[in-house]
Formats: sequence, C-alpha cells, structure tokens
Amino acid sequence: MNPALKKVLLGPEGTYMLNRTLLLCLFALLPACRETPPHARQEPRESMQPRYAKGFSAEHRPDGVSILTVRNPWPGASREFRYALVPGQEVPRYTGMADSLDAVIGVPVQRVVLTSTTHIPSLEALGLQERLVGFPGMDYVSSPLTRQRMADGLVEELGANEHLNTEKVLALQPDLVMGFGVSGIPRHYQAIQASGIPLVLNGDWMEEDPLGKAEWILLFGLLFGREQEAEKVFKTIETEYLEARRLASGSENMPTVLSGSLYRDVWYLPGGNSWAASFIRDSHARYLWGDTGERGSLSLSLEAVLERATEAEFWIAPSQFVSYGEMAAANPHYQQFRAFRERKVLTYARSLGPGKGMLYFELGPNRPDLVLKDLIYWFHPGLLPDYEPVFFKPLTE
Repeated sequence: MNPALKKVLLGPEGTYMLNRTLLLCLFALLPACRETPPHARQEPRESMQPRYAKGFSAEHRPDGVSILTVRNPWPGASREFRYALVPGQEVPRYTGMADSLDAVIGVPVQRVVLTSTTHIPSLEALGLQERLVGFPGMDYVSSPLTRQRMADGLVEELGANEHLNTEKVLALQPDLVMGFGVSGIPRHYQAIQASGIPLVLNGDWMEEDPLGKAEWILLFGLLFGREQEAEKVFKTIETEYLEARRLASGSENMPTVLSGSLYRDVWYLPGGNSWAASFIRDSHARYLWGDTGERGSLSLSLEAVLERATEAEFWIAPSQFVSYGEMAAANPHYQQFRAFRERKVLTYARSLGPGKGMLYFELGPNRPDLVLKDLIYWFHPGLLPDYEPVFFKPLTE
C-alpha cells in the first residue's frame, strides 16, 4: 500500500487501518416512454446490488449502458460521482452525457492504471493481469504474478502515488485510471481528467464489513466485462468465509483478544464496529474493546490497555513487530501482558512480499476468508487441522 495512504490510515492494526464507508448508487437514465415493436425491445439485465458492500451498485439500462454512482469515496465527501459504462464501439454516441456524469467509459476496459495495491488481487482473480499498464510505487506490490510483469517491463513505474507522474500516465493512454482520494480528489488527477482519460474513484478502503471489501471485485467485473466471473469469485470467498464462521461458532472456547500496540505514547487499536474487530468476532473470540461503537480506531493510554487486557489470552497485530525480543526492547511494559509471556502474540508483519509491501494490506481486504481462517486456526486449535496460515503468524523469539 502507498506510504501516503498508510500515514492517513494509521490506526487499529497498529499501523494503518483500512476502514471505508463507500456507496455506489445508481440512477437509471431511461429512454423516453414510447411504444416500440416487440422485436426491438431488450430485456434489461438485473441491477447489481451488492449484499455487503455499501460503496457501490450498478443499474443496467436496456441499451447496454450501465450507470455507476459512487458516494462517500472519502470521509465526509460532499457529493457523489457518477459514471456511464458504454460498450466501446458506442462511446461516440454517448459523449453528450458527459455534462451530467463524471466520466463516460468505454467497456470492456483493455488498458488500466491502478493506484493501490488492494486493486491488484481483483484484477488477477479475474485473469486480467495483462490489462495493467502502469502503477505508482511498484516496490510495494507483493503479488509474484504482477511483479514478474513489472520485471519484464510490461508495467510502467509511475512514481509515488502522492506525486504521480502524470506525463507518463498521459503517454500510456490507458482506457481508465482507477484512483482513490483520502480527503478529496488529488490534484495530480486533474491533468489526467483534463486529457480525456476517465478516472474512477475506488472506495474499497471505506468499507467496514470484511465481505464488503471483497465484494468490490464486482466493480472490476463491470469495468472489464467479466461480471459473471467476478460473481463466481466472490461467491466462493463468501461461502468459505461463512462456513469458517459457522465452524468457529461451534467451539466451546471463546478466547479473549487484545490488538494493536503503542505508537509513541498512544496505543492504537480497532474500534468495536471496525473491519478488524469483525474478524475477531466472527472467529468466535471476545475482543476486549468489542463493546465500543467506533468504526475506526481507538487511541488509548498504556494504563488503560493494561487495566483491561493484562490477562488477554491472545494479542494480534502488534504493529510491525516480528519478534518478542524486538517488542521487549521497544517497551518493557509489553512483558506485563499474559499473551506476551505465554507466547501467544500473532503478527501479519512476517508475511512480506518481495519488495517493501506486506501481504496483509494487499491481499487481506480481497480475501477475508483467509484472514478469518488464520485467526480461527490460532484461536481454536484443531478446527482447521490442514490449514496453513497466510497472514497471521506467531512472533519469533
């Protein structure tokens, strides 16, 4: 994940928490009401109404055009963003719609620039990795498949996200740039939009439900003409997640869990209604701050955490620590926690990509089923005997 975004989202997991409430709603642009010959009528496809994601939906018009509306692509966004997805050969006919839309996009998209590592797994899951032509901050990409394409010179390095090299983007002439905004549309996107290259804001980071984040693959299906494939991929993830949750719910044990760590003098940890807290709840464990209503992070003192969590059975996501020795050296008070003494601290920081990126922040939002299974594996020994954890692993000594 891009460093600038990490700074803004510093929080619950001890470093940065991806928490997003995005709604993509849709307004149908219906043709004038008039009788048409039966043979000329087309049955409209069903609208796309995500079950978990609050950030997007899609309305399919009878003429083959889909209208997307994105709401709240960043906290407190004051307006919505609307896009028309038009079959490529028909784009010239719909350019007049641009005044009432943020972009008219020819689909299926053939050449795309992505700007967040969380976008890459969806593209790869649909077998569309060859459509990626540019990315900023390639060192942070963990996927071996995409890193190989980068090494082969098939993906252009576009600089850092906060300093996107717009000249290179314009030279690539992608069909689409998929971006995101933290507090508004970044200024470097303006030149791209002015050149006529469509920009779509991806709001997956605002979703709070684990399956809601993963459901954004349906948006990729829309853009790239792979709706059915995207639905199948998500259905598999959903099924695996719900089955793992059901399995865990039958356990007689319900361990107590602490999360996060100190950053300077503040202990950041997930709020009770956050994305991260949902995994603990669904793994049939008791998160010690699960009774709080915050959807983002909590900022507490060491004393407040010690008072409530000294006897917590497990401790997960202690920032980027990878060993007990490292933690003890950083702050000897960590040794007061039972989970530390009994060596039940789990970290995602040991699962690294070939570069600077952590697999958890790239793949985790797209594969909540694996995140949940990781926690169940450790919290309930024996329930998943043949499973090998992907993200969460014990600290080393």
